[in-house]
Amino acid sequence: QVQLVESGGGLVQAGGSLRLSCAASGRNFMNYAMGWFRQAPGKEREFVAAIGWSGTTTYAADSVKGRFTISRDNAKNTVYLQMNSLKPEDTAVYYCATKRGSILTTGYNYWGQGTQVTVSS
Repeated sequence: QVQLVESGGGLVQAGGSLRLSCAASGRNFMNYAMGWFRQAPGKEREFVAAIGWSGTTTYAADSVKGRFTISRDNAKNTVYLQMNSLKPEDTAVYYCATKRGSILTTGYNYWGQGTQVTVSS
């Protein structure tokens, strides 16, 4: 059974940084893309960033480009989201997700429980 466990969320001031981690277990993740999504109160869940199996292909939402960086360590089955220059509008629950295949923005079928990120102004 696939399990995704996020960590690294917390409270940070605007302009600060956080690094989220997501540890995956339960199967061989070869050819699995991994992504980060977020959901703010009263809003729909939105795509943040994703990375292909090899780590050479990444994609990020316009709202976070230049500030957030996604990476993965396949030896550890872990994906990271480095978040810099955080803004209050980045406040949300951040979810890790994974799926088999190369399309990065949709079709995720395994999800973590989420980690709260709060950015104060």
